[in-house]
Amino acid sequence: MEEQALSRDIALRIGLAARSLPDTDVRRLMSVLVACVGLPLTEKKLAELKVKDLKTAADGELESLSQEDLKTALRHLKGEETVGAPLDADLPTIQPFNEGDLPNSIRVACASNTGSLIDGHFGSCARFLIYQVSKEETRLIAIRPTTSNEEGDEKNVFRSGLINDCHVLYVASIGGPAAAKVIKAGIHPIKLPNGGNATDSIEQLQQVIASAPPPWLAKVMGMSAEDRKRFLSESEE
Repeated sequence: MEEQALSRDIALRIGLAARSLPDTDVRRLMSVLVACVGLPLTEKKLAELKVKDLKTAADGELESLSQEDLKTALRHLKGEETVGAPLDADLPTIQPFNEGDLPNSIRVACASNTGSLIDGHFGSCARFLIYQVSKEETRLIAIRPTTSNEEGDEKNVFRSGLINDCHVLYVASIGGPAAAKVIKAGIHPIKLPNGGNATDSIEQLQQVIASAPPPWLAKVMGMSAEDRKRFLSESEE
């Protein structure tokens, strides 16, 4: 069952929901969800789930779990905590986004504990704000809470996995082992010890994108080698 193809968003929801339930891994929760709504698991099916469905499905597999734990898991499954509501009343508003909306754009994660501030340590921040950034436009496309029971190296792996579709990470601080995991995932970490508002850092990044992005960033944006050379030559004039 777990091998059934899932979208990244649905897989993330299920992973977060499983971690919010005592003694429950993804395999156990998947068996309950499939018993509830069948395959494939879709956003529409998860949106229709109720707590009583989770308690009674699969011969009462989750019957012993508390109502509150199941409610938390249900919020994760429905995307309510994946997109930031009701995690924090001061969180910025997520904007609609479909792949391909912003050509030649990059995806940026910001480690945050408060609103739209970059004020989190990689290993302890409450969430990652996910922005899609082009030279013309910026959109906040997701807010990903870092709920996890992992510790040590496993926690770094989990958090790197949460943002492995991003190209840049802004973070107030990050340790060496964690930075190695982030870099291995293909993400460029940028430390901002003094923190600041995410939108300010994104605006500065936009200026770099619009003027003369470094080669690694230009490559991420899909620029050809010829275009990268042109950017460099124009910036030197």
